[in-house]
Amino acid sequence: MSVREKFHDDLKELQEKLLSLGKFAEGALSKSIDALEQQNIELALEIIDNDNEADLLYEEINDFSILLIAKQQPVAIDLRRIIVGIKIATNIERIADFAVNIAKATIRIGNEPLLQPIVYIKQMYEISIKMLRLSLEAYYDEDTLKAKKVADMDDQVDELYGQAIQELMKINLQYPELMAQITQLSFTCRYLERAADHMTNISEHIFYLVKGRQFDLNN
Repeated sequence: MSVREKFHDDLKELQEKLLSLGKFAEGALSKSIDALEQQNIELALEIIDNDNEADLLYEEINDFSILLIAKQQPVAIDLRRIIVGIKIATNIERIADFAVNIAKATIRIGNEPLLQPIVYIKQMYEISIKMLRLSLEAYYDEDTLKAKKVADMDDQVDELYGQAIQELMKINLQYPELMAQITQLSFTCRYLERAADHMTNISEHIFYLVKGRQFDLNN
């Protein structure tokens, strides 16, 4: 195997590691919403306990990327592939952290009946999961059209976030005794909104990979 072929295989391995981290984050986010909706404390604790897997994979991606740069001294798009890999890994790891935060909010709410069905939260989650899957597809395919779709979907999450917070504030005025739960549900909405922002960041990194310059897709 030539040096170039070995480097190509290493880049594919980096890509696979990133996709594995993305799959983990998707699963953690999905479980966190299930735990909240079902008020399943055991599942919430499991999400928190398993977070070290994401941390270890993130560190592995960083170490592997640095080693690739040191050994191969890549230039142009190959260097961008490695740099973008590191940046995307950082965003995915943060998404997994938000799943942990939602799990902690679930634990803080405990067994107190939810004040209402978490409709807005579920809608934000469903769009966010689509964004995450599509952003990973865009990364794998190096497809800026898919990346742009992800960024466009972020506007929907932002709109739902605003509606959810308004609704929670109205409930708080009527039932101030529910302030503790309302606070945790508000935090959960914020975690999903921030997770969607990180998915948009992934899209921007894909544009940098393909086009060779930075794009702001949040405007």
